[in-house]
Amino acid sequence: MSPYLPIVVTMVLGGALMAAMVVASAVIGPRRWNQRKYESYECGIDPTPQPTGGGRFPVKYYLVAMLFIIFDIETIFLYPWAVAFNKLGLFALIEMVAFMITVFIAYAYVWRRGGLEWD
Repeated sequence: MSPYLPIVVTMVLGGALMAAMVVASAVIGPRRWNQRKYESYECGIDPTPQPTGGGRFPVKYYLVAMLFIIFDIETIFLYPWAVAFNKLGLFALIEMVAFMITVFIAYAYVWRRGGLEWD
């Protein structure tokens, strides 16, 4: 017996369950069609036309996005480093300190620009 057989069986059962749910929703689900279903959804507010230039996002939007990316990348690098800390030695510790300094510089920039102020 192949060691991959349980994985294949699980994938086949998952696909069959997915197909059964799609068919069941098409057969059992209500069929009430109206114009509201085809409009874009914007948190319950009636959609407004976009400005010709595409509109401008406030700077805080980009600062929050930058802050998210900074901490996301920090987490991605910190977990494998922590798992293999004993094997890496002093060089890895120095590299992580340098990385953390660059992360805190970016964090200080966002803080100075007011990205953490919620109005």
